[in-house]
Amino acid sequence: MNISLILKIAGVGLTVAVACQILQRSGREEQATFVTVAGVIIVMLMLVGEISKLFSTLRSVFGL
Repeated sequence: MNISLILKIAGVGLTVAVACQILQRSGREEQATFVTVAGVIIVMLMLVGEISKLFSTLRSVFGL
């Protein structure tokens, strides 16, 4: 696993947290929820490649 991927995920998390706090303080809870969901989707898309590598490694280890 790459350290840059961890830093990217942390950056997305921090950005989403700040945006949610700003939106909640201004009374826009619905937009804050949408920002949170978008952040989760972005992180999941970043992890798809790593999960694919994990499954291919497991297949090669167990000979499937």
